[in-house]
Amino acid sequence: MRKVMILLLAVVLFVSMSGAVFAATGKVAIVTNTVSQNEEEYRSAEQMVAKYGDRIVHVTWPDNFMAEQEQMVSIVAKLASDPEVKALILNQAVPGSNAAVDRLLETRDDVFIMYCTPQENPPDVAERAHLIMMPNELEMGNTIPVQAKKMGAKTFVHYSFPRHMSQPLLSGRREIMRKKCAELGIEFVDATAPDPTGDLGLPGAQQFILEDTPKMVEKYGPDTAFFSTNCSMQIPLIKAVVDTKAIYPQPCCPSPYHGFPAALGIQSDLGNKNNLQYVIDETRKIIKEKGAQGRLSTWPVPNAMAYTVVGTEYAIKIMDGEASLDKLDVPLIEKLFADYAGVAVTTTVYEEGGKAYPNFLFNLMDFLTY
Repeated sequence: MRKVMILLLAVVLFVSMSGAVFAATGKVAIVTNTVSQNEEEYRSAEQMVAKYGDRIVHVTWPDNFMAEQEQMVSIVAKLASDPEVKALILNQAVPGSNAAVDRLLETRDDVFIMYCTPQENPPDVAERAHLIMMPNELEMGNTIPVQAKKMGAKTFVHYSFPRHMSQPLLSGRREIMRKKCAELGIEFVDATAPDPTGDLGLPGAQQFILEDTPKMVEKYGPDTAFFSTNCSMQIPLIKAVVDTKAIYPQPCCPSPYHGFPAALGIQSDLGNKNNLQYVIDETRKIIKEKGAQGRLSTWPVPNAMAYTVVGTEYAIKIMDGEASLDKLDVPLIEKLFADYAGVAVTTTVYEEGGKAYPNFLFNLMDFLTY
């Protein structure tokens, strides 16, 4: 009997120790924009908190990040001071992210770093992050005008501002758009809007779009397609396009959630698993009621949210020993993306000056036309 008791005690101790060894450890820190800058990014982090609880730390960049770069550095430094933080996901990796990550790298080399839609020089970004994901901005220079042409566009208005046009991918995309529009027989209009981080702030930039879009339609006609490079401008732009029966081929961050619900008065609950189809159905119904059917489109799933989810799931697998910090598992990343999207996703590696950056992944999807 004594031997049996000893054996049982040994089994209990082994199971307890095994549990300690194999228990999930480590935290994922997710830094997103605020709700006012991009709700999808913010809500996607909330979804990960709901799924993984204390394993997720969610903080936000300051709204006026261009003027508060030191605060950005402080935010990441504070996260890096927690030894339990083993992954950092920046969604979006706005200007100033490199400086913030440099502070982390001064003391840590054990943190998986992911940039989502980075806005700094791609080769510099690729030196710091293990994984970078973003829409194929350059190829969208072709796909967006082609989509606009299919929707009947004769003119294409491109709204942006100097800060965005200083970013190689965004300015490069604009030039591809210009060339593609010429090839398709579409007049390209390069329009400058106020920077939301500038003197007029977010309200001033949004008001400009709301007022300027009808003027453009009056000048060029309703067969005018509109595109803006800034997230906060999508809501007023969608409102103005629907009111004027103009054309809107795609938001800057393609998604059924990006701008459409707020612009059209749709109650959206990003925490509801059936919310995406509900939003798509309501968007289609309202656009049809307003006589703008076939004039607006986007991608069928929220790209910005996908990055947070895919990055978090991949980071968890690294911390749980199912993937390696030292070697990027691109097939696994593609599988995680496809599992989330539920549709075909085309992934390509970024190249610049004849050099490929295997940790910098672009993606594309086909359009959903309302």
